[in-house]
Amino acid sequence: MPDLARFVVPGEAPPFSDQTLVDVRAGRATVLEADDGVAVVRDRELELVVDREARGRGTGTALVTRALALGGGAAPLLAWAHGDHPAARALADRFGWRATRTLLQLRAPIDRAGPSPDAAPADVPVGFRLSAFRPGTEDEADWLALNAAAFAHHPEQGRMTLDDLHAREADAWFSGDDLLLLRDASGQLAGSCWLKVEDGIGEFYAVAVRPDLQGQRLGGVLMRAGTARLTGRGLTAAALYVEGDNEPALALYRRSGFVQYAIDVQYAAPGHAEPPSGR
Repeated sequence: MPDLARFVVPGEAPPFSDQTLVDVRAGRATVLEADDGVAVVRDRELELVVDREARGRGTGTALVTRALALGGGAAPLLAWAHGDHPAARALADRFGWRATRTLLQLRAPIDRAGPSPDAAPADVPVGFRLSAFRPGTEDEADWLALNAAAFAHHPEQGRMTLDDLHAREADAWFSGDDLLLLRDASGQLAGSCWLKVEDGIGEFYAVAVRPDLQGQRLGGVLMRAGTARLTGRGLTAAALYVEGDNEPALALYRRSGFVQYAIDVQYAAPGHAEPPSGR
């Protein structure tokens, strides 16, 4: 497997999504390598990166050309530009690809010192309880069912499988204590707040509420529980990703103190229908 980590540049958006890294490790993606760049195609979706010092020399154009030449129905119809770099926009224009979706990264300050992250939040509604996720137990099936229901219309998140979950459990950043589960009085999973703590940033990796309970302010409860979990760990900031057109979620996150930090843009190939946006 190629060393994709070498293309991560401090201060720039990571060039590949977590799911892409999972699929590369599992052999479910096509990897196209050049001396100073690499492209990955999975599920007809393209991500690529070129070494900073080699940009502007045609490597990106060559990699896209190779990707579009893939046979067997593997050629990409969608592409991500993480960080909305001007060079990515120029490359998309060159091939006639159009922007169809935006994914915003929001950030908020987090107390570097404060109460213990294990302190229980005070506003969990009566009849509900919070607990930590336990790998290898029924928590896995419960969470996958919740995630699929809560993100049924999301192009990526709602399709997560047990193998995908196990792959993330194997990542160095994963901690069951940072995946908070909210259960109702019957013991059913009502919501969850998954945190990813890495490189000094505490990311709200996925916040989900069961569809029949949405609109009951449980999202705010989970956000506050996640914030409490991140407090006092010496982190630089809290972060999260949200679809650019998801106004209800944006309103919730803005009330929680988040502001826009970066933007990812998805492009569609000429003639390809616009993909559905997430929730």
